[in-house]
Amino acid sequence: MAERLQKVLAHAGFGSRREIEAWIRDGRIRVNDQPAVPGTCVVASDRIQIDGRAVSLSRSREHAPRTLVYHKPAGQVTTRSDEAGRETVFDSLPRIRNGRWITVGRLDINTSGLLLVTTDGELAHRLMHPSWEIEREYAVRVLGEVAEGTLEQLRKGVRLEDGMAAFTAIRDAGGTGANHWYHVTLREGRNREVRRLWESRGMRVSRLIRIRYGPVSLPRSIRPGHFRDLAPEECAQLYAAVDLKSPEVTPPQPQRRRRAHK
Repeated sequence: MAERLQKVLAHAGFGSRREIEAWIRDGRIRVNDQPAVPGTCVVASDRIQIDGRAVSLSRSREHAPRTLVYHKPAGQVTTRSDEAGRETVFDSLPRIRNGRWITVGRLDINTSGLLLVTTDGELAHRLMHPSWEIEREYAVRVLGEVAEGTLEQLRKGVRLEDGMAAFTAIRDAGGTGANHWYHVTLREGRNREVRRLWESRGMRVSRLIRIRYGPVSLPRSIRPGHFRDLAPEECAQLYAAVDLKSPEVTPPQPQRRRRAHK
């Protein structure tokens, strides 16, 4: 059965759907010696090349996709490389021989916490796509007293420069003095959305930590800059959240961190 080229390559771990769609537009992919175009569908017998190199879908499918939970520290960026020479999350991830790491969404340089990283591009695509409405939960520390009316506005929705936005839930998590913590939940991942929502009401976010993405929470045992593989039951829950069949996964690897190359 023929499937869209970007879906097949993403599921095989060559990149996210968005990345592969960009490669198609840029003319980097050929199918049966012809340039691929948006909408190209392929079957198992088709010959696929990326940047002139033949890719083997059967070989990629021999290796089960791998998904990590990574504790991103503040100060790291989530791009593959940084022109300013800043450390990226990829500096701390293990090397893999088949496929490539894809981050499920991004966290800005000042935000820490849970970052899911996978070699399954189709999983990453669905987890990030707005139609699946996967919850993201953040712990937010704000400066100053927050009136109940302000919290109600943030629940009902406020207009940002890119449209209406709202928290689906806000929970008071306590605090002392000028600092106060809240746990907030939303179902989309627009750029800096959590910060922009609070700032729209005149509040300043002094710390932001993502603590949950869908059914996966940030384990307390994982220190910043470290990771671990998802356990089989965690993988099953994550795949089920976006209506995908969970692959057979190997037992979780012990958490560790590679030394970043400056």
